[in-house]
Amino acid sequence: MASVTRARRNRPTREEIVRRLVEAVENELSTGTPYTEISVQRIAEQARIARSTFYLHFPDKSRLLITVADEALQGLFDAATAWWAADHADGPAGVERAMTAMLRVYRAHPKVLPALAEVSCYDYEVASYWLGKVGAFVDTEQRRLEKEQRAGTVSVDLDCANTARLLAAMVERTISLHCAASGPEADPAVAKALARSIWLTIYG
Repeated sequence: MASVTRARRNRPTREEIVRRLVEAVENELSTGTPYTEISVQRIAEQARIARSTFYLHFPDKSRLLITVADEALQGLFDAATAWWAADHADGPAGVERAMTAMLRVYRAHPKVLPALAEVSCYDYEVASYWLGKVGAFVDTEQRRLEKEQRAGTVSVDLDCANTARLLAAMVERTISLHCAASGPEADPAVAKALARSIWLTIYG
């Protein structure tokens, strides 16, 4: 019985297996390989598990990509949501700090958002996941804009729903395109430009 107990203790936990799989996907993406071309067998080999073990935890690569995105990109939403929940007494400087934090998270996982965009073009589950994440954030923005409107700090002419969508798309596209084209030394200027654009759009 002791040998059986030892074998069970040496077996990796689900958390460990998921961590290995997430790392394996990010390593493969970092080589420039499109997600569609990364096989389950290759991911399993990188994670040091059997292919059958992969399928014990994930039904397919799409579900794994969603987990990778949750692990890698939560900081993007956390940084932005924290700013939207703040009192904004620090002006554009507070937005700039949020944009700097978002750029830092994106730099740490530069291939995940492009992989989501790639797969969401043909995979309904991945598309629904990403639209749900963005939609929830847009709702947060819209509620704050409406609150500011009621308080008289935002123009009554502001279209809160469409402005929220515009701001979310602007930040996501700007960060994605910027990180693909420029190094981190250019991040402070982009954070400042985004902060000014966001602040003027809301309070200008």
